[in-house]
Amino acid sequence: MRLLILVVLTYLVWYVAVPRVEIDFSKEGTGDLRFVLNTQNEIFHGNLAPGESTGGPGHLFPDDDFFMEFDWRNSGQNHCIRITPKWPTTKIHIGNNGEVDRSAGSGTDVDQLEPCSP
Repeated sequence: MRLLILVVLTYLVWYVAVPRVEIDFSKEGTGDLRFVLNTQNEIFHGNLAPGESTGGPGHLFPDDDFFMEFDWRNSGQNHCIRITPKWPTTKIHIGNNGEVDRSAGSGTDVDQLEPCSP
């Protein structure tokens, strides 16, 4: 029983301690947003309809080689950002035009984002 409690507590500490990324697509967006979320070669891809969200965990102790990239396509335009997750959650809002909403009050943590390198 103690082992089970230890395992559950370890999982809970990890779950709370790991920084996360939350990406929201505007309810006013048009068409689906096709995306790839790449966290140090752990790749997740899918589609977001307007008003939907996705995201994932970063690393608890990222090394110098750590990276997280979010690539997406909307309305014929390709976009890519590199994300440095911060605890507890880095929020990114994709506006109705399919681009990162960097406006004041948008809630996007722009200080944690940079363009992908070519």
